[in-house]
Amino acid sequence: MDGVPEPHTGWTFLTNHARVLAAIADNHSARIRDIAAHCRLTERAVQKIIADLEQDGYLSHTREGRTNAYRIDPGKVLRHPAEAGLTVASLMSLLVEDEADRATSGTRTRPHAAT
Repeated sequence: MDGVPEPHTGWTFLTNHARVLAAIADNHSARIRDIAAHCRLTERAVQKIIADLEQDGYLSHTREGRTNAYRIDPGKVLRHPAEAGLTVASLMSLLVEDEADRATSGTRTRPHAAT
C-alpha cells in the first residue's frame, strides 16, 4: 500500500506522541501526511495522536485556509510521574534542537555528556 511507512519492531526511546509533538514544534503548519512521513507513522495514527494531545491540552489548532496551524502549550507539565515538573518546552528544546542539528549536518549529533 502506497504511503504507509514500514513498521518498526522493537522498543524505542521516544513515544510516537513525542515524535509527533516534535515534528509540529519544528513546523507549526505541517500537514498530517508530512508529519506521518517524518515520524514513520500512518496518517490515521497521527490524527489520533493529535486528538490525544489536543484533548489533554498539550496542543491546539486553528484553521488557516486549507491548512491547520498548531500551537503547543510550552508550559504544560509532562504526564508521567517520573518527569514531574518537566515541561513540554524542556522536552521540545532537546528534540527540536537535535533534529535541526541533524538536518543541517546530515549526520547524527554526538550525545551530550551527563552532568
